[in-house]
Amino acid sequence: MARRVFFSFHYENDVWRANVVRNSWVTKPSSEKVGFIDKADFEEVKKGGEAAIKRWIDNQLLGTSVTVVLIGSDTSNREYVKYELQKSYERGNGILGIYIHNIKDSSGNKSLKGSNIFGEIGKDRNGESVYLSVNYPTYDWIEDNGYSNLGLWVEAAAKKAGK
Repeated sequence: MARRVFFSFHYENDVWRANVVRNSWVTKPSSEKVGFIDKADFEEVKKGGEAAIKRWIDNQLLGTSVTVVLIGSDTSNREYVKYELQKSYERGNGILGIYIHNIKDSSGNKSLKGSNIFGEIGKDRNGESVYLSVNYPTYDWIEDNGYSNLGLWVEAAAKKAGK
């Protein structure tokens, strides 16, 4: 089944690493990436302030069934990544995390492993707090062979979410 996936990540730190993941995703049959924006467009959206950024995120999430948070060294501290996770949870998207610290950047450098602790992203039907770190799987792009397994991870997340 075709999956439209929203990729959430810390743009300034991890766009190179995120593109490695994105490029592997778009080479797979019946896949579509969402949540990527080039630097010029990103700067234009930022000029509109918080409301414009949130509106862009909300629009990008339309029609998605899974959100993949690409976890770099500082991703868990990013306000808009947390917002993306909260909105994804509200939409009922499947969610998963992928550590990307072992992917080399444009200079050939790896980074420190980030945290998958983003705080509460929602409440379940029983009023219990939901967290990425507790309620959703996380994988390592290199150690868990993300290039070959991303499609399986996405499909499992979608099915877990009933999509």
